[in-house]
Amino acid sequence: MQLRHSTNPAQIRSFDTKALRENYLVDDLFADDEFRATYTHEDRIVLGGARPVSGPIRLGTFDLLRTDTFFENREAGIVNVGGAGTISVDGTDYDLEPGSCLYIGRGVTDVVFTSTDSTAPAAFYVFSATAHTAYPTTLVAQGQGTVRNLGDSTTSNERTINQYIHANGVQSCQVVMGVTVLSTGSMWNTMPAHTHDRRTECYLYFNLAPEHRVIHLMGEPTESRHLVVANNEAIISPSWSLHSGFGTGSYSFVWAMAGENKAFDDMDHVQATELR
Repeated sequence: MQLRHSTNPAQIRSFDTKALRENYLVDDLFADDEFRATYTHEDRIVLGGARPVSGPIRLGTFDLLRTDTFFENREAGIVNVGGAGTISVDGTDYDLEPGSCLYIGRGVTDVVFTSTDSTAPAAFYVFSATAHTAYPTTLVAQGQGTVRNLGDSTTSNERTINQYIHANGVQSCQVVMGVTVLSTGSMWNTMPAHTHDRRTECYLYFNLAPEHRVIHLMGEPTESRHLVVANNEAIISPSWSLHSGFGTGSYSFVWAMAGENKAFDDMDHVQATELR
């Protein structure tokens, strides 16, 4: 488990590309037959990745958490961004096709990740936040959440948002999670850009061809910065940072938030004319 400390807007103004990537980009979440994790002090979020190839991966705990089990004080949303797979939660199996989401609540003791077909292994992306109470483990199949169609082809941001864990869907303490799929010919996500000073949001970009990249915008609206992001790489976006991006090819992304509230529409828009 890697550790990332919090940053503030004054710091980012002096960051070069290397510093930006070291603080906000998680580029090594998925490795064969491992569970890898990054702990950020931004709302004490943990990002994890499991890609079981030769056999199951059991989720243990980490010294940084100081707990006997991973879910002792935590909850998590998990999206499968690889081939078909299964997650066993305290002995109950949940089958996750690509794009499906599983919520796991506080108090679970045994979690095992397995691929259905090792030639097309599953890739389980885990977004975890602290939790004060337990909600039941719940599976949502791809496309079966609350579906919202936003944007327009004329502005290259036509997209379908699948809300999985949110106030009117799967219940949680503070995790909000879903998947956005860009329509054919659309490359902008979340435009106009926005901030929400009450929550940290993390993006995982997936279904992006190896030769393509997403240019992810972040930073203060009047002091914007960017990161070049490849497939299956994640961005930690602090509450004060805007977030938006443009892809050189088609892609999807998992968005997930934790913080003060679970209101999906609690955001402060930043018009393109305001960006610097």
